[in-house]
Amino acid sequence: MPSNYTIIVADDHPLFRAALTQAISTQVKGAKVLEAEHLQQLEDKMQNEVDLVLLDLHMPGASGFSGLIYLRTHFPSVPVVVVSGNEQHLVIYRAMHFGAAGFIPKSSSMTDITQAIKVVLDGGQWVPPDLPEPDQNMDAKDSQFADQLSSLTPQQFKVMVMLTEGLLNKQIAYELSVSEATVKAHVTAILRKLGVYSRTQAVIAAGRLRIEHPQDEAIK
Repeated sequence: MPSNYTIIVADDHPLFRAALTQAISTQVKGAKVLEAEHLQQLEDKMQNEVDLVLLDLHMPGASGFSGLIYLRTHFPSVPVVVVSGNEQHLVIYRAMHFGAAGFIPKSSSMTDITQAIKVVLDGGQWVPPDLPEPDQNMDAKDSQFADQLSSLTPQQFKVMVMLTEGLLNKQIAYELSVSEATVKAHVTAILRKLGVYSRTQAVIAAGRLRIEHPQDEAIK
């Protein structure tokens, strides 16, 4: 599988990141592999020409599916494959509906991981075999929320994630190195775009992004 692809491995756990990087380097000859351990670092590396992102759903700076939606909204030409220890069917369905090009459970064999990467790089989609059909009502609700999120600017998106983490305006301003007035303006815009009237309602709406962190994940 010779190539000159650039692939980003985005995972906050160094051991898994190193193992996946080594596997790609071995199986995808000539591929350039970049690593990111949090969302800001991933965003910085996305400024390069990238062919594929392998994304963990539990990265610092993101909340559940928010990192995936952020990438699909702001870097729509780059396919994203979710690599997760959470193998629930609902999580896989929602990841694909939010724009993932594939979903690789962390328990997958190296053969399956390599096959999935090859399929996606060739323009296809890959999910675990024998996955049943999803609930269409769930798809409609996720589509509406994904559309609302896609209208947020990158800075508004970051503020929204921090809201879901319970940060106050003062704390958000410190983290983003902006004024509290700027944060308040972002919050106002977020409420309008999500069609809600309070921070609490925004946090409840953003709950659609959350997924439960798997307790039995092998590495984390």
